[in-house]
Amino acid sequence: MPWKEIWESHRGRIAGVTGGLVCGLIYLLSGFWDMLFFALVVFIGYIFGKRKDLKQGSMFHFQEWGRWLSERWRPFK
Repeated sequence: MPWKEIWESHRGRIAGVTGGLVCGLIYLLSGFWDMLFFALVVFIGYIFGKRKDLKQGSMFHFQEWGRWLSERWRPFK
């Protein structure tokens, strides 16, 4: 499979893992717990990239949360 086809079909995953690797390497410079955090950062990057590839949208629906919070905690009811 040529690299261009791989890039076209998995662009978000590649970008997510690359971003996770860069952020993780910045943090990783020592220790076991740092390695676990590094793995978590790479996994989170992969998940966000996969959601972008599958066009699933954002995991966080900020407008819905904001509406719910404004209805729930309205200071002057």
